[in-house]
Amino acid sequence: MSSPFDRGLPAADAGPGRLPDDAVDPRAGDEERVVESALRPHSLADFIGQPKVARQLDLVLEGAKRRGRPPDHVLLSGPPGLGKTSLALIIGSELGTSVKITSGPAIERSGDLAAMLSNLGHGDVLFIDEIHRIARPAEELLYMAMEDFRVDVVVGKGPGATAIPLEINPFTLVGATTRAGLLTGPLRDRFGFVGQMEFYETADLERVLARSADLLGVELTAEGSAEIAGRSRGTPRIANRLLRRVRDYAEVRADGRVTLEVARAALALYDVDDLGLDRLDRSVLDALVSRFGGGPVGVATLAVAVGEEPHTVEEVCEPFLVRAGLLARTPRGRVATEAAWRHLGLAVPRGGVPLGRVTADPSAPGSSSETLFDA
Repeated sequence: MSSPFDRGLPAADAGPGRLPDDAVDPRAGDEERVVESALRPHSLADFIGQPKVARQLDLVLEGAKRRGRPPDHVLLSGPPGLGKTSLALIIGSELGTSVKITSGPAIERSGDLAAMLSNLGHGDVLFIDEIHRIARPAEELLYMAMEDFRVDVVVGKGPGATAIPLEINPFTLVGATTRAGLLTGPLRDRFGFVGQMEFYETADLERVLARSADLLGVELTAEGSAEIAGRSRGTPRIANRLLRRVRDYAEVRADGRVTLEVARAALALYDVDDLGLDRLDRSVLDALVSRFGGGPVGVATLAVAVGEEPHTVEEVCEPFLVRAGLLARTPRGRVATEAAWRHLGLAVPRGGVPLGRVTADPSAPGSSSETLFDA
């Protein structure tokens, strides 16, 4: 099989349908950026999964092309790694226009956004990742740009300041967010299409892995694909990352083929268990069960117990642990479910694990109110 290095890869200044270098994780190395870029689908026909969003988006784009106008602004919402950036790039590819990429935290002043908007060509796509983190002054400027394709540039300060209206080319804003609840109402209402991304089924992840293996030149068996897909947390980005690590193991310690045995051995080496939990996930569960009797315990206390920041535990570990039925969030704190005890190979306490049970009298000496209420 050929690899993406043999086929030629998108360049940074590539035209429509090609992927710019900044379309991948900026923290990745050069080779990793090249591989991530190559694995992204280039059209809706190549995009796997999210059938409802894909069908709806196809209608939006086709209608806009027939009218000869830019489509309505698009908001893509959902957990990380489900394809929001890929869909934004696909929108530009399907429309035959350029895609300009930025992120909410990078837009600190309204002037930064005004300069970016004034440089857009007719029908271009502006993709703002993590749009819920955009600065408030820039967000307010975005309202007029989205509705009237005009921005007011303020010149001067104080009583002598004047606003100069500046016309901008019609464009399509594609916003991506992992925290839709943090978007303000006025911004959310200005999007003509909102797509909610869902976690992938195992069968769809196997299709993603088959496509990625072909692009990477990896011989992947059906059993090996199923094993990787089952540990990928329903997320294509994680599936592709695990495939690359299993590929390394297969090339160094086996014959290069990714079989069931090779996949299991590689994933065990990288501390990814049968459910897809990694070292940090298991540390959180183990601390909750072994040190706090299954809870309830506050997230700050739990974070200290595993040596991590509270927001890391809350935003990185908890979503999957809750979805997997291993952890529950209650008004009194985090509680391990019976499934968590069993997954760790421990006996479930007699009488089961009632959610939200109190393990200590908060008025008793030495008890911690933070453990009960820091949820």
